[in-house]
Amino acid sequence: MPDMDLAVAKTVEKYRRHAAGYDASARHTMALREKVVGLLGLVPGDTVLDVACGTGLSLPLLRNAVGPSGRVIGVEVSPDMLALARARIYGRNWDNVTLIESAMEKADLGGAFDAALFNYTHDVMQSPRALERTFSFAKRGARVAIAGIKHPPHWLFPLRLWRLLKARPYVTNLSGLDRPWSRILSYVPDLQVEPVMLGTNYLARGTVR
Repeated sequence: MPDMDLAVAKTVEKYRRHAAGYDASARHTMALREKVVGLLGLVPGDTVLDVACGTGLSLPLLRNAVGPSGRVIGVEVSPDMLALARARIYGRNWDNVTLIESAMEKADLGGAFDAALFNYTHDVMQSPRALERTFSFAKRGARVAIAGIKHPPHWLFPLRLWRLLKARPYVTNLSGLDRPWSRILSYVPDLQVEPVMLGTNYLARGTVR
């Protein structure tokens, strides 16, 4: 099995086990989610991409920001997570929210985006092919906002162990945790990074060159 297909299979299996409890586990980072969506500076009419949208916790925030004249595109590789995202928007009569079941490495967005949200998407951030595919749909000057996990400073060694323990159920690739944003700098060279939560998480934003 090719490496990418193996990684996708591992991700799908992980989230088959964790999908049902994901929203509860994400509750403590909802304030960060709201903040990172705000960093995108969305306006009515924008097209925004929710990378690895999971259960769709960000979809209402994004849709409220772009309004009925905008477009929200959520991409998620886990069918179990995406089913919960579909249930979240069911009955809202949002005809401008599109959900796509796909790995980011192969996703077809059907058009360009004005902004992209990477909310706790460490595996995508470590995949050169996923980033290349994602940014092939970016408009020049598109805004990017990221919230994610990272290692705290070395002198907080116990927290580094805690970070690995907390990440393991949800992440297949634990590499790059010292600077998890490093690969995206090729596309967003002005990225501004702010460590939060004792350096175990971070917020970042920038524009596509």
